[in-house]
Amino acid sequence: MLLLLPPSEGKARPPAGDPVDLDALAFAAELGDVRRTVLRAIGGGLLEAPAAPAAEVYTGVLFDRLDAGSLTAAARRRAREQLLVASGLWGLVRLDDRIPHYKLPIGEQVPRLRTGLAALWRPAVAEALASRDRDGELVVDCRSGSYAAVWRPRAAALVEVRAFRVHADGRRQVITHMAKASRGDVARELLRTRRAVRTPRHVAQVAAAAGIEAELVAPARDRGPWTLDVLEGA
Repeated sequence: MLLLLPPSEGKARPPAGDPVDLDALAFAAELGDVRRTVLRAIGGGLLEAPAAPAAEVYTGVLFDRLDAGSLTAAARRRAREQLLVASGLWGLVRLDDRIPHYKLPIGEQVPRLRTGLAALWRPAVAEALASRDRDGELVVDCRSGSYAAVWRPRAAALVEVRAFRVHADGRRQVITHMAKASRGDVARELLRTRRAVRTPRHVAQVAAAAGIEAELVAPARDRGPWTLDVLEGA
């Protein structure tokens, strides 16, 4: 399983520590050149700023609910192997990658770049994730739309996690802010489960076992995504 998360809008500022080591970040070979290009374009001295693990830098509802610091050693190991955070600056990072405080949404226009960030990252991220895009692989996507547009698997089974509020009359309303909480809950439970998660139906089973009310929706077209719709009562 590959578990994809968005970055948080709010980020903690490491008070001290060594600066980021670009060669030590995930996928340094595939993503390093684009990282350096973006860093040069935005300037600002981020390469000298104190860095800390991404799990400590990213804050907000999703990461509060993920609560990576309270995971067991086995779950943290699964996170290192299976979880990646999308980023407008870094492309992809793991939770234990050390990064500085930054602010660069994927939709931001950087004047010194000739193209948008999503388009710039697309080929490099596809190269980085090529080994995870095979028949029989599973990708669980908790990213928001702008980050999801950077990369979608062509061969691996894709499960997109969404959230809805269910009203008394049965009407469903898309949840925006609290969708992050639901995605954090699902991500946490997927990391906590001991048995390897290999299919969309297993994703739904893990959510149900944790008391998360959700509905698994099959693809509407061949090779389309599955969706796990988390349902919140009115």
